Amino acid sequence: MTLRKAPLFFLAAAAAMIGAGIWQGEMATVLNKGVNLCLECVGIG
Repeated sequence: MTLRKAPLFFLAAAAAMIGAGIWQGEMATVLNKGVNLCLECVGIG
């Protein structure tokens, strides 16, 4: 079974970027923007 290296590289790079975003506290920012968008679409906010 041979594995190609490019998909594994991109998978590792994506995991590193997601980890860096979580480490910097961007998870709360993304959640806040998502909640605001949903409230605006429904018309509550």
